[in-house]
Amino acid sequence: MMSSTDLDAVMTELGERARAASRILALTPSAAKDKALRAAAQAIRIDAKLILAANAQDMEAGTAKGLSASMLDRLMLNSARIEAMAKGLEDIARLPDPVGRSLAEWTRPNGIHISRVAVPLGVIGIIYESRPNVTADAAALCLKSGNATILRGGSESFHSSQAILRALKGGFTACGLPADAVQMVPTTDREAVGVMLRLSDYIDVIVPRGGKSLVERVVAESRIPLFQHLEGICHTYVDGSADLEMAKAVVLNAKMRRTGICGATETLLVDAACAKTHLAPLVAMLIDAGCEVRGDQQAMQADGRVLPAAEADWSTEYLDAIISVKVVDGVKAAVDHINTYGSHHTEAILAEDAGAAEAFLNGCDSAIVLWNASTQFADGGEFGMGAEIGISTGKMHARGPVGVEQLCTFKYVVRGSGQVRPG
Repeated sequence: MMSSTDLDAVMTELGERARAASRILALTPSAAKDKALRAAAQAIRIDAKLILAANAQDMEAGTAKGLSASMLDRLMLNSARIEAMAKGLEDIARLPDPVGRSLAEWTRPNGIHISRVAVPLGVIGIIYESRPNVTADAAALCLKSGNATILRGGSESFHSSQAILRALKGGFTACGLPADAVQMVPTTDREAVGVMLRLSDYIDVIVPRGGKSLVERVVAESRIPLFQHLEGICHTYVDGSADLEMAKAVVLNAKMRRTGICGATETLLVDAACAKTHLAPLVAMLIDAGCEVRGDQQAMQADGRVLPAAEADWSTEYLDAIISVKVVDGVKAAVDHINTYGSHHTEAILAEDAGAAEAFLNGCDSAIVLWNASTQFADGGEFGMGAEIGISTGKMHARGPVGVEQLCTFKYVVRGSGQVRPG
């Protein structure tokens, strides 16, 4: 463990080097960035055995530490996952370059031409847990958008992430890009996170990817702007006009496809107008699929296997095969419930009535709203954005999936021909 003085010095040096690299990357042509990403993908394939050996170290330590089966699964790498990582870099290379896009332009009456142009944010700090593939995804997204990256992975995946980092650096430098385009905090000391969150002179935005405790700490301590979501308390509302068979298919997918992701539905709201026909079949379907249902009085009456819901259930992210169910009086009541108890992540309405759907889509104060589709589509890849660095539930700058376009800001470029402002 480093002393606080040594840690401050190490982190400051990382920041200085990242800032210098970011100035080079901001001016790097698209072709050079794409070539470096393809070279990094190939380096990952070449180093596959070294990466697997490093991952074996992490897996052995994680097993000894008593990590859960789900945590070990996130940590584990195999040949297929390494190939998926490499392919992900190549997919990002094929995306359009977000830097230099003209977002808007106009000419003033005095002849001055103004354009709003996309530019990189600069240096992006990413703090994440167990998944070592985030090392490659995050570095690639940042490079594509012209940003330098400082990564702080979880201690569980330290050796895996370091091995992946070496491959990335090898690919980048072989194509003439700075080695400091991507750096990693070289210690598992938890205090390094605190120091990183104070590097406001060097880091332009922080992206935390992990569990609630990690995000809460980052939110509490950071002096740097954040792209973050604390929880994914997502809702599916079944309107009175919904087709029952479609509702059953979508609700089952929204809850049970993968229960541990942030886009999984945690609360099912059913319109009182269709409760007699829709509530019991939906609840029975979920229970029969292995989902625990906690419901209000009407849900409990619909199926004797429903457990009573407590007030806390309406604001709980289960990340498990558990769902809360409530009957509400129409779209307005559904929207009111979501805006009161939700986390502004993802909400869906199932309805044939277009008016009800529009009222829901306009009324929900969330980053993603869907009509007749599963909440599990809350994903940058499913949006056609390529890989994502996370889902942001904030309202400043980036909201929803954070891909390469969201990792840019903009500046105004003003072109004149000698105009002066009159006194």
